[in-house]
Amino acid sequence: MNMRKKAMYTLSARQILTIALLSALFAAGAVVFLNQWGNHFQPLTAAFSETPPEGITDPSVASDERNNIEVYKTISPGVISITATSASLNYFDPSPREGTGSGSVIDDQGHILTNDHVVAGAQRLSVNLGGEQTYPAKLIGTDPDTDLAVIKVEAPRDRLTVVPFGDSDKLIVGQKVLAIGNPFGFDRTLTTGVISGLQRPIRAQNNRQIEGAVQTDASINRGNSGGPLLDSQGRMIGINSQILSPSGGSIGIGFAVPVNIAKRIVPQLVRNGAVTRPKLGISVLPVKNIDARLPVPDGVIVHQVYPGSSAAAAGLRSMQQTADGEIILGDIVTAIDGEKISDNDDLFRVLDKHQFGDVVQVEIFRDGRRVSVPVRLLAERRGILRR
Repeated sequence: MNMRKKAMYTLSARQILTIALLSALFAAGAVVFLNQWGNHFQPLTAAFSETPPEGITDPSVASDERNNIEVYKTISPGVISITATSASLNYFDPSPREGTGSGSVIDDQGHILTNDHVVAGAQRLSVNLGGEQTYPAKLIGTDPDTDLAVIKVEAPRDRLTVVPFGDSDKLIVGQKVLAIGNPFGFDRTLTTGVISGLQRPIRAQNNRQIEGAVQTDASINRGNSGGPLLDSQGRMIGINSQILSPSGGSIGIGFAVPVNIAKRIVPQLVRNGAVTRPKLGISVLPVKNIDARLPVPDGVIVHQVYPGSSAAAAGLRSMQQTADGEIILGDIVTAIDGEKISDNDDLFRVLDKHQFGDVVQVEIFRDGRRVSVPVRLLAERRGILRR
C-alpha cells in the first residue's frame, strides 16, 4: 500500500518562544474586549430615514452659496452638542472631567448617532438641541470597532430634526461635502470642502482598522467628532471622526466613518446595545511575524481553534505540541472567498461583510498542499473578541 507522506513543519526553541510571546499578546488583547458583544444576532430593520430632506434646491441648478445656506438651514437643527462628564483620574484634581462632541438625530424617538470616543467612559451625558436648554441623555449602545455609538434623549418630538442617511458607496473624489459640528464649543459651525480621497484605512482607539474611511478637506476640529459629513443634498454620508494634524488643529485632512457602516450597525446598537459579528472562532499569528522558514510566504497561522466555533465545526486545525515539545503547524489561512489574508485586519475586514449563516470558502495550506474548506459562520456564543 502506498501511503502519502504528510508534510509536517516543526519550529526551533527560539521560534517557539517567539510564538509563545505573540500568543500571550493576542490573549491579553482579547481579554480587554471581554463582554463587549451579545450572544445572539437577529436581522433588524433600520428605522433611520433615507428620504432626501425638503427645502434644498437641486444642487445642479442652485449656486454654491445658496446650496450652503439651504443645507445648513435644513440640517443644522438636527446636529446637536454632546457633553460627556466622567470621573477625574487625577488624584490631585478630583473634579469631574467634561468632554464635548457632536451628534446627529437619526429618528423621531430621539436616537442620536455619534462617535464612541465622544461618550466612552462617561458617567453622565447631556445634549443641547439649540438654545440654552439642555436635556439629559442615556447611552444606548457602542461599537468601539467602528468608533460609533448611539445615545438617546427624551425631548419633545417637535424639537427633533432628523438627519437623513445617504449612500457612501456612491461617493466620488472631488464631490462637494459639508460638515456641521461644534468645534471648540462653537455650536453648529458649518465648514465646506470636497472629498479628497476614498477607502482610507484609519484606526479606532482600540486599534481596530476601520475600512473605507472618507477623507475630506472640510475643516474638522476638536468638537466636530460625531457630527455629520453631508452631501450637497443634505444627506449624511459620513460621521466625522478623526483628523491628521501634527499641530493638533485642522490642516485640511479629516476622516469620516462611511455612513453605510452605520447603516449596518445602528439597528443592532439600538436593539442590543452592542454589535455581534460573525467570526471564525480562531486565534491567529501572521506568517510575516514568525522568524521561521514556513511553507507559504504569506497568511495567518491558526494558533488555536475555539470549541463550538465555526472553524471547529469545519475541521480547521490549530498548532499542536508534541510530547517532546516540538510545535507542529496546523492550517495556514491564505485567503477567504478569494481575498488575500495576511493579518488580523484582513480577517476582520472580510468577515465584517458577512452575516451569520453565510458560507465562506477558506483557502488554507495543509499537509503540503492548498485546499479550500467551506465554513458556515455560526453565532458567537461567548462574549470575547475572536477572529
